Amino acid sequence: MRLIFAFFILIVFSTTAQDINKLTEEYIQKNGVQILQDFKTLLSMPNVAFDLPNINRNADHIISELEKRGVETKLLRMVGTPPIVYGYFPVDGATRTLAFYVHYDGQPVDKTNWTNDPWEPTYYSKSISEGGAPIPMPDSFDAINEDQRIYARSAGDDKAPIITILTALDMIQSNEINVTSNLVFFFEGQEEAGSRQLKQYLNDNRGLVDEIDLWMFCDGPIHQSRRPQLVFGVRGVTGMEITTYGPNRPLHSGHYGNWAPVPGQLLSELIASMKDDDGDVIIDGFYDDVEPLSDLEKEALANIPLIDEDLKQELGINDPEGTESYNERLLRPSLTIKGLSSGNTGKLARNVVPATATAAIGMRLVKGCDPEKQKDLVEAHIKKQGFHIVREDPDQETRMKYSKIAKVTRSDGYPAARTSMEIPIVKDVISRAKDIAGDDLILLPTLGGSLPLYLFTDELKKPAIILPIANHDNNQHAADENMRIGNLWYGIKLMSALMTME
Repeated sequence: MRLIFAFFILIVFSTTAQDINKLTEEYIQKNGVQILQDFKTLLSMPNVAFDLPNINRNADHIISELEKRGVETKLLRMVGTPPIVYGYFPVDGATRTLAFYVHYDGQPVDKTNWTNDPWEPTYYSKSISEGGAPIPMPDSFDAINEDQRIYARSAGDDKAPIITILTALDMIQSNEINVTSNLVFFFEGQEEAGSRQLKQYLNDNRGLVDEIDLWMFCDGPIHQSRRPQLVFGVRGVTGMEITTYGPNRPLHSGHYGNWAPVPGQLLSELIASMKDDDGDVIIDGFYDDVEPLSDLEKEALANIPLIDEDLKQELGINDPEGTESYNERLLRPSLTIKGLSSGNTGKLARNVVPATATAAIGMRLVKGCDPEKQKDLVEAHIKKQGFHIVREDPDQETRMKYSKIAKVTRSDGYPAARTSMEIPIVKDVISRAKDIAGDDLILLPTLGGSLPLYLFTDELKKPAIILPIANHDNNQHAADENMRIGNLWYGIKLMSALMTME
């Protein structure tokens, strides 16, 4: 009887947030070296979505790790597509189901731009930009410092959450703590390739996802102020390419310059007409459909620290676009010239009038903006500048009929999504996250980047929030991607707290 009573007391005592946090810290101290080794093993597997053999290796490894922890698993497959790793951890008597979304694929790499091989995780004393040097992987917890980093593709985006989830399960089970919700693990393998089959995966497996009460997306960095944050929305994304035309073949600039239209100049003038001197988009109607923030969201926004001066110093920017703060700019749709191409530069430059010029335009959308309508507005602006729009390269008849021609190739896209902070289960997550992060926790209405959250909020009609854990300077999508060790520990504490949330 005494043993049973002691066990009961342990369970009740350990479900408080403070003691979960304490037990997690103790577990990290005891197992930190092994956690880093497990992370290294996962990072050593190349994970570009188009590399199906290696993607399948990743999926099989993750499935195996979940099964070791008693998770019921399924590998959701479509022919020629990265599989989704699905896991279910049922809890007797649970009244809600929480889903953790992570993507295990990563961006392609150009090894020539990396300091080390991106598939050979390298441990550093601190960030390379701060003068960090490679050091051996720690062999004791005393040798681990929270400012140390591990460099590898997907270290920050997005394999770290997988390790934090697995470790949280280990901590909970080793201490015989009660998990308080049914848990679903939904690990996607082609997020960085556009999640093209995600909608079909969800529709084909509605029986696995319909009972989920809240989706939690474990992706993205903490705030640039280095404070932890919860994020309640993302911007949508779409875009297009615009090609302008001069002569039907490149011409000698001496013989034909000052006579033949220069496509680069035509395109530059067109692009310049899309924004004013402050960097605001002046395309008619571009901002008209923006959905306003609620009073609670406005309050959260007002409490976010201003980081503009720090960002200007960090990024070497003297005069950012717009007159609002960085935080406010994320709540407006954007238009960005992602790339320009016409002729050649440097040693390859030739004395020619090029035949064409092309610009790649990216648009980030906020709640209320429809991707197709935003592209329609841009096309209407192009026509307003005197251009005739075509979908294919113009033939001779079209060239002779119109003085200014623009080929517009529209990209796919998806809308923005935003979840209310006032939903009861969302309030529970906010409260539990504050138990870990304290008053430093930032509540961000919308992330600057894009994720297909609309499939969950609009299609499945479920709330979805983002739980970022990576350091803000993790070089996401770029060379020398990395994860700060202190952020990894924070992620483990957060996952442990949410899995035991009352």
